[in-house]
Amino acid sequence: MLRLALIAFSLSTFSCKSEEPVAPKINIIDLPVVPPKEYTFATTPFWADEFEKDGLPDASKWGYDVGNSGWGNNELQNYTNANIKNAHIENGILTIEAIKETAGSSAYTSARIVTKGKNDFLYGRIEAKAKIPAGRGNWPAIWMLASQSDYGTQYWPDNGEIDILEHVGYDPGVMHASVHTKAYNHVIGTQKTATTTLANWDTEFHTFRVDWTPDYVRAFIDDKQYFEFKNPKGGWEQWPFDKKQHILMNLAIGGNWGGQKGVDDTIFPNKFQIDYIRVYALNP
Repeated sequence: MLRLALIAFSLSTFSCKSEEPVAPKINIIDLPVVPPKEYTFATTPFWADEFEKDGLPDASKWGYDVGNSGWGNNELQNYTNANIKNAHIENGILTIEAIKETAGSSAYTSARIVTKGKNDFLYGRIEAKAKIPAGRGNWPAIWMLASQSDYGTQYWPDNGEIDILEHVGYDPGVMHASVHTKAYNHVIGTQKTATTTLANWDTEFHTFRVDWTPDYVRAFIDDKQYFEFKNPKGGWEQWPFDKKQHILMNLAIGGNWGGQKGVDDTIFPNKFQIDYIRVYALNP
């Protein structure tokens, strides 16, 4: 009651001072609106492969990761080196082909081609036009890894990975884009990823793209964005993406993810086809 009385007294006192209450003076300061930083890219690629010459991939642009180590994922294929059966160009299309055949202790061969040491770059727009193979057990990918080990004690995930495209055959038409870092990766359940469902994914070519800048990584399919990872500004553990990376393209078989529902051996030979891949520089 005392509190109410005091409020009433205060109001009555104020109203007695003037018939017209004076509105408080407010100083309004117009602060500038700062939009999120956006980047642009060159209109002509500084590096590209249009796959115009039949035969093996261009040795001046591509090398190979080889072997059947499982590649950290318990994969089943043996990656070969310069084997035209597993990686060949014909009629303007690069085909990475997985074959059911014995190679060492593996029941399958395939290819993983890389630009490391031939095209290592910092930032850019990376775009590939590709057709995804169907079939339970396959795991095609277009992605990037660090070209050096500058951070932490482990090459992966400390130095980062950017996945432009991943698809697992048992989940048809669901496309994945992701980043992996020491702080954000699937091993500890913190991976930053997004998915989208794509029609005609195994019968038509589609464009898969990543825009990599100092402030964000964004992924697109057919120019429609479906993933963004913003630089948290929290150190290399969260954002190691300020060092050069290189491109990898491969068709894995089985593994911790791709083989979760087994491998259908009737799908072979299985073909991952790429029409072109282009890298556009980030504008200053």
